[in-house]
Amino acid sequence: MELLFKPITIGTLNVKNRFVRSATQDYTGNVNGSISEEEFTLYETLAENQVGMIITAHSYVQHPLGRGSIRQNGIFDDHFIPGYQKLADMVRSYGSTLILQVSHAGRQVPPDWDPALLPVAPSPILDSSTGLTPREITDEEIWEAIDAFVAAMQRSQKAGCDGVQLHIAHGYFLSQFLSPYTNRRLDEWGGSFENRTRILREIMLRGRRAVGPHYPILAKLNSTDGFEGPGYLSLEDVVAAAKLLEALGLSALEISGGIREAKGVMARPGLKRPEQEAYFAPAAKAVKSSVSIPVIIVGGLRSKTVMNRVIEEGSADMVALSRPFIKEPNLVQNFLEGAEKVSCISCNACFNPKGLACYLDVSQNQ
Repeated sequence: MELLFKPITIGTLNVKNRFVRSATQDYTGNVNGSISEEEFTLYETLAENQVGMIITAHSYVQHPLGRGSIRQNGIFDDHFIPGYQKLADMVRSYGSTLILQVSHAGRQVPPDWDPALLPVAPSPILDSSTGLTPREITDEEIWEAIDAFVAAMQRSQKAGCDGVQLHIAHGYFLSQFLSPYTNRRLDEWGGSFENRTRILREIMLRGRRAVGPHYPILAKLNSTDGFEGPGYLSLEDVVAAAKLLEALGLSALEISGGIREAKGVMARPGLKRPEQEAYFAPAAKAVKSSVSIPVIIVGGLRSKTVMNRVIEEGSADMVALSRPFIKEPNLVQNFLEGAEKVSCISCNACFNPKGLACYLDVSQNQ
């Protein structure tokens, strides 16, 4: 049996294969943040087509400052628990596992953001993708955000989700603290690596106490801001953060990269050759060689040969995909039936707030 189809254990969680649906914002949540019928159908389709682990679209932990997308799901209140409970039961009925990703927008706010409400961030650094300069979050507000993350982790557990994933990537709030580009504070929350990771330590320490020692806590970790040079996130800091998170009780790490300002980094377009795939593999391998918990790689995985290779060569233990599952939610089943490549052509037409779909298909069918 190919490694891709072998089961794996993450803490106390058994996953039937190595395929992960990476957290993908679908723009189809109800306006109040609850899960829509369209989303239930989406996740059920993924589960019935053999995706081993499904990570939800990022659900925001604090209202209104934490919202990072149009029609985004929320987890900032207990009234969201029943929706996730229904979703978790549905996914498990097909033998798949559901991980709830929790996040906070920080400076990366959506285009429908209330102009009267300034976003918050570690430091007041202009976000060129929106033209907004956030205000520096206060010490008291940082602690409130920490409490919000911990409460969200508890809600994930109460809802019966198989685990929770902290979003420390793609330029959102927690990754903003980790990166010296977006964190230029001079207090105990910024400057040194120890200070820039303080918020992660507090969330993990308090979160572990809240959900117990066995509930799976995962993290999606940025491997790069998307810009090179002094003043940006370094691989050395990424590896150190991975080791710290493991020591604090993390169950698994997903390695990604890029922030909204760095175009074409997180989701590279035009992937046509195997050597263009798995573009975060070097970073993932550096992390995997430094930790003992499972490592998941996302980013440009398009062929079964490359997916098997990143596992065989020790870059990762699992493979995560985003755009391919939008185009082809049954791709795992297709691989089982002999397919060698996904049908996604990495055109990025699916990055569309009208809803989660392959818009190349939509335009061709009109």
